[in-house]
Amino acid sequence: MTHVAKYKKSKVEALTQMLLENPVIGIVDIEGIPASQLQQIRKNLPSGSKFVVTKNTLLRIALNRASEQKKNIEKLMDSLDGQRGLLASEINAFRLFRAMEATMIKAPAKGGEVAPDDIEIKEGDTPFKPGPIVGELQKAGFPAAIERGKVVIKKDKTLVKKGERIPRDVAKMLTRLEIYPMTVGLNLMAGFEADTVFLRDVLDVDVQSYIRNMKIASSSAFNLSMFICYPTSQNIHLMLRNAHQNALNLTFNAEIPTLDSMGMLLSKAQMQALSLASHVPEVMGGKEKKDKKQEKPKEKGEESPQSE
Repeated sequence: MTHVAKYKKSKVEALTQMLLENPVIGIVDIEGIPASQLQQIRKNLPSGSKFVVTKNTLLRIALNRASEQKKNIEKLMDSLDGQRGLLASEINAFRLFRAMEATMIKAPAKGGEVAPDDIEIKEGDTPFKPGPIVGELQKAGFPAAIERGKVVIKKDKTLVKKGERIPRDVAKMLTRLEIYPMTVGLNLMAGFEADTVFLRDVLDVDVQSYIRNMKIASSSAFNLSMFICYPTSQNIHLMLRNAHQNALNLTFNAEIPTLDSMGMLLSKAQMQALSLASHVPEVMGGKEKKDKKQEKPKEKGEESPQSE
């Protein structure tokens, strides 16, 4: 029978207890994080969170034991590849992911790491004075030269493509140029909450885009409910106001007197009466002029009938 060290048994028991007592569990990638930075990250964890670094073999045993009481938690073992840490928290998995992203900082490459993005060098001056540094830069693949008494990069160049290993000599020169291509911090690979495992691609939500889409969806739903006259708690006041206005317009146009339309109908009648009255003098004046034009002119010497 294989002997198991007592401290390992105690460690597994502590891990199992940690898995069972906390509602949210995360598996984080800690590869490449310096010890000093890891200690600082521990201090900046969300309130009530716990973080431990342990061997993956012990964590697998603890996950298996915890699965007897927590459904699906053993699926976190699929993310135990490489240097991993265990994170337990009371905040939900998505908020925990954002908190872990906030720990990320740029760091220099040491050589041998996989480039997370294309590593490029831009044309321009460098802080170096002419000397052996030019040869070192050229040997590492940098298009360096001496111009006007300065060490310059003569043209833009992609030194390492995304997914490729960073050569040690390139990493050394990048550090001297204060170009830090790596990003280090607690990288949440998977989170467990409410019997569900959420992988990184699910947790990585663009919050601003999500909020913007929610606003668009809410506005579209509101417009649709108004268009089809479907009453909801959000639109009922506007629907009643529109219905009242439509009813008032109908009674006014159909000249149906009501308490709301009577004042407008009387005003309309008054305006029509004034408009009609304004045309009467003009018509009468036109008839008088026409009658005068129809009278025959008197001949010279003709006496008026009244003179007889």
